[in-house]
Amino acid sequence: MTSPPFRYVHSSNFPELLETLGISLFISTYQAGKLMVVRSQQKRLVTLLRNFEQMMGLALQPHRLAIGTRHQIYFFRNAPEIAPHVEPGTEYDACFLPRSSHITGNIRVHELAWANDELWIVNTRFSCLCTLSPDSSFVPRWKPPFISTLNAEDRCHLNGLAVVNDRPKYVTAFSETDTPRGWYDTKATHGCIMEVPSGTVVARGFSMPHSPRVYNDRLWLLDSGNGTLEIVQPETGDRTVVAQLPGFTRGLAFYGRYAFVGVSQIREKRIFGGLPIEEKFDRLQCGVWAIDIQTGDRVSFLQFQSGCTELFDIQVLSQFDRPQIIGFQKDKINNIFVFDPEFIDS
Repeated sequence: MTSPPFRYVHSSNFPELLETLGISLFISTYQAGKLMVVRSQQKRLVTLLRNFEQMMGLALQPHRLAIGTRHQIYFFRNAPEIAPHVEPGTEYDACFLPRSSHITGNIRVHELAWANDELWIVNTRFSCLCTLSPDSSFVPRWKPPFISTLNAEDRCHLNGLAVVNDRPKYVTAFSETDTPRGWYDTKATHGCIMEVPSGTVVARGFSMPHSPRVYNDRLWLLDSGNGTLEIVQPETGDRTVVAQLPGFTRGLAFYGRYAFVGVSQIREKRIFGGLPIEEKFDRLQCGVWAIDIQTGDRVSFLQFQSGCTELFDIQVLSQFDRPQIIGFQKDKINNIFVFDPEFIDS
């Protein structure tokens, strides 16, 4: 079955915003199995697509990228020195090359984040945070205190991770439950955000929350089932709605005074039906909105019209605004080599 082509529209100022900020957006969608890079070139939006099975979390820094997929984590390194030589010539200033992968099995990877040089992974199926080891599928490092045992049962739908000062600091979950898929019946009302490592619940009462982030000394998250971007006070649990968006909010990144928020349609009603966002809008959208975090205004958007109905993660790449990603196409990867000349015998 042929997938429908990607088609999108955007506000007239979306390319200009990316170009003015000097950034590009990395966007994942597990439903379409794509990694999308969105950037601006001479005030015109340019998109790059790469295929991966069930794309989920992204961990992006200027020199490296990790991608979570159905059965494995892929690792890429940026080789900017070869970017000008990648066809069609001098168009690129960064080039992310695949270097390795780690097979985890289907642990239902959700968000990823770098903590120093270590990649931390939200292992949703085993209700824990984990890291990687060459000798194992994963290394469990932390679980919520209400989770009694590590079984492949998705007991609370742990999903989001915020790293602060190079340490895991906050996670989101759909419910504080300790039974197989126990979150299912209370997903619309019992979501929470927890502090790591204590496991203290900072706030409750969210609808399928995602994407906790700490930015400008504030704790942010997406109350996905309500379609909102919110600030949470960790000391009191008080919540402030910054922006209402026309879809299931998931995927959040910041740059300057802007938040880039992913919104999705609700395609799968068995799990995602019955959420408050369905009562707020006649038709939900799939795309990315730029929010001015000082005013809460929706200032710009990119909306997908076909080929994509659900987004998962959004990351911002700065320092390089014209990136290329080399996938696994034979005509590309077979003829690109990076090596350290210091190891060549004289």
